[in-house]
Amino acid sequence: MKTILITGANRGIGLALSRQFKTKGYQVLAVCRQSSAELDALGVEVFSSCDVSKAEDLQVLKTKLAERKIDVLLNNAGVLEGNQLGDIDYDSVKWQFAINAVAPLQVTETLLPLMSAGGKVAIVTSRMGSVADNDSGGQYGYRMSKAAVNMAGKSLSVDLKPRGIAVGLLHPGYVRTDMTAQNGLIDTQESAQGMVQLIEQLDLNNTGGFWHTNGEALEW
Repeated sequence: MKTILITGANRGIGLALSRQFKTKGYQVLAVCRQSSAELDALGVEVFSSCDVSKAEDLQVLKTKLAERKIDVLLNNAGVLEGNQLGDIDYDSVKWQFAINAVAPLQVTETLLPLMSAGGKVAIVTSRMGSVADNDSGGQYGYRMSKAAVNMAGKSLSVDLKPRGIAVGLLHPGYVRTDMTAQNGLIDTQESAQGMVQLIEQLDLNNTGGFWHTNGEALEW
């Protein structure tokens, strides 16, 4: 049985990913700041009280998992706050960087000793972090943080390839969640289904790619 660790697993896309990977027979380690009734009902292992932006929380998590091996590390936790020109909250920009860009790198580096040879790292990013795709501007904190995590993921794909670990960057689509105020084009189940397929197809031959949940390769 393969083991997958998913951050931000208590709701939205993270909850849907946890549900689908459990259905596919994975042992799911669900990491979150606070669990939810829906997550508790899944029957997966829940590691709550873990803020992925806090190094001390990640060390506690690593200690709890000391005897485990992780086959797939799925960095899903993220935040979105609007920041438009003329009304930019720079504390918000920094917070989005901390959660969306720095945390996935720190989670990966902290838990790397627990990863199996031939393992996989997936990062839920956004096409809003694509420079080539940006034709509407705005959303400074979110766009900048997602562009930054795309670079982190690309560098990880280079650095981890000699260890046999593949890295994929995944855009979940425009999903109806609390983060998007239930606006969107697809639901969490459809988004998660596509990303599960992409993660299962991820290997050293396509490591470092940036894909839409529908399988489309995205521009940087």
